[in-house]
Amino acid sequence: MNIRKLKSANDVKKYLKASKTNYVKVAVTDIDGILRGKYMHIDKFIKSTEKGFGFCDVIFGWDSNDELYDTKGIPEKQLFTGWHSGFPDVNTSIIPGSARDLPFEENTPLFLAELTDAEVCPRGLLKKVLNLMEKDKIFSRSAFEYEFFLFSENSHSIREKEFKKLNNFTPGMFGYSVLRNSVESDLYNELLQLCISMDMPLEGLHTETGPGVLEAAILVDESLNSADKATLFKTFSKVMFQKKGLIANFMAKWSADYPGQSGHIHLSLQDEKGKSIFASSKDELPKSLLYFIGGLQTYMREFSVMIAPTVNSYKRLCPGAWAPINMTWGIENRTCAFRVIKGDSNSQRIENRLPGADSNPYLALAATLGAGYLGIKEKIEPTEAIKGGAYDINVEKKYQVPENLGEAAKLFKNSDAAKKIFGNMFVNHFANTRFWEHQEYLKSRTLFDSSISNWELERYFEII
Repeated sequence: MNIRKLKSANDVKKYLKASKTNYVKVAVTDIDGILRGKYMHIDKFIKSTEKGFGFCDVIFGWDSNDELYDTKGIPEKQLFTGWHSGFPDVNTSIIPGSARDLPFEENTPLFLAELTDAEVCPRGLLKKVLNLMEKDKIFSRSAFEYEFFLFSENSHSIREKEFKKLNNFTPGMFGYSVLRNSVESDLYNELLQLCISMDMPLEGLHTETGPGVLEAAILVDESLNSADKATLFKTFSKVMFQKKGLIANFMAKWSADYPGQSGHIHLSLQDEKGKSIFASSKDELPKSLLYFIGGLQTYMREFSVMIAPTVNSYKRLCPGAWAPINMTWGIENRTCAFRVIKGDSNSQRIENRLPGADSNPYLALAATLGAGYLGIKEKIEPTEAIKGGAYDINVEKKYQVPENLGEAAKLFKNSDAAKKIFGNMFVNHFANTRFWEHQEYLKSRTLFDSSISNWELERYFEII
């Protein structure tokens, strides 16, 4: 049986009993989008496919550096976990349809899992938004694309060098280089084959502007599958590169000398028959697409912390660096936050250009769909489309990107729209984790500025 055909607990049991493996790897995505997991013996795992298993909820009680969040002064009703609860195990459900055979001669299958009932689970939150849309017979397909820097370094050497004078995988600014991808064709092909073998195939792969920068566009899929694939890509591309003596960096902006690294989201909406509601038979854009953009413009500032979740995220969102600074939109305009890509009924779509490579795929997609869905429900008309550069125009405060993580977290915590779509527990929990992140950064700095600090590099360079 093909592991990607597993649909039920019974399918999993039959597959594992017929396999020659004794262990299974299982992983849950934490609030920062990092896969946290372990090996499990197949006997326990098979039992767990039916009733779930206990996973310590501390993975939602600590940050990306495994430091426990400071919860002093926060009402217990806003807390998912903490010292007050003793960090218990929470029931965790295995997702049979997420199964992959791991490469690298592990002979170990991988399964994703999610917290069964917890509102703070990123994958569960995306499912919540998708279920809201499906009640109105609206469905979605999406695709992620990531830019990332490659270095001829390892996890020890980058720290020994204090992230200075690192050896880039290739030199110079050389976007779309056939020379580079031909000389390094073995590595490119290994990445392409990895993505095919783990069912997260790439639509395209090329060099970007900057020394050792690649851009990978993952093929479109139904939105929940799309976010799964993005999460797996970020983790297992890093695994492959580290096994080759390289480090892949997915920070939003690791150096002030180069453009930041994006995590753009392409998406379209369909009706219950699979027909695109973003497609148009005439030159005019359909109302559903325009309302979706209106929702993005209206609510994405309040939801920004979900697509720009780190201190470092906001250092990418600056003029002239191929990243947006306001909630403008345009047709085929890469200076705007929301780019309409015109095409046939299968390809006409919206690209959200706000997220960086450091975003949690589930949360970034949930925020994008949630804002757009509200636009459709409330019939929000967008502003006029921008023609030409969007960096130099003046926009109202409500259309500006937040200046930093602290401001974004405050906007999110006070957002009635966020509470309506995502629920009070998630809004409070996530906002509090981002306040913590922002304060930890400020404690490390004598002056808040726009430079890339060692604190950010230590915290995000390898892990995020």
